[in-house]
Amino acid sequence: MLIKITENNRKEILRKAVAVLNGGGIVAYPTETFYGLGVRFDNEASLKKLYELKKRPEEKPMPLIIGDRELLSLIALPPSESALELMDKFWPGPLTLLLKAKEGMSSYLTAGTGKIAVRIPGESTALYLVREAGFPITATSANPSGMPPAEDADSVIRYFGEEIDMVIDGGRTAGGLPSTIADATGENIKIVREGMIPRHLLGI
Repeated sequence: MLIKITENNRKEILRKAVAVLNGGGIVAYPTETFYGLGVRFDNEASLKKLYELKKRPEEKPMPLIIGDRELLSLIALPPSESALELMDKFWPGPLTLLLKAKEGMSSYLTAGTGKIAVRIPGESTALYLVREAGFPITATSANPSGMPPAEDADSVIRYFGEEIDMVIDGGRTAGGLPSTIADATGENIKIVREGMIPRHLLGI
C-alpha cells in the first residue's frame, strides 16, 4: 500500500499507519535523512520479520525513534546528565543516543549489548508518525543490509515490493549523511558514528 502524504491528508494517513503498526505490520516512512522502516518496539514477531526482510546481521541492533522524551522510560534506564544535555541541545534531530536498555528489551533492539539506540527525529513525517503513535518504533534504514539507503518511495518498493505493508510517500528525502550515533551509557560520551552532527558540535 503506497500512499502519498500531503498537508491535507496527513492526519488520516498517520492514523492508518499507526493501525498498521498496531496490527504487526511494517511501515516505510521518510525521515529528515532517508526513508526508515517502522514496526512496534514491543512486537517480537514484527521485529523478527523486519530483521529477516533486511537480512540484517544479528549483531547489529535496530535503532528506535520516539516522539516524546517521556517515552524513554519504556525502553531505557534513566539517562546520565551528559546524555540529557545532548538531548536538550540536539533533539528533535539527527542524533541517535545509545542508552542503557531497560530489562526485558528484545535482542533485536539490543543485540545482547544491554544498550538501546534512540532519538527524537527532526521535522519530518517520521516525527509526526511517532508522535501520533505514542510508542517507540524502529527507525532502521529502508534498504537491505549493505545496500544504499532509500531516498524515495520508489526505491523502497524496488527493494522490498509487497513485503512492506504501507509506504508513506513524502517525496525525496534530503539524503546526505545519516544521524550521528553517540554512546551515552558511560561517564564519557563516545562517538560511534559521525553523521549529520559533527563531532565538534557535540563537544566531544
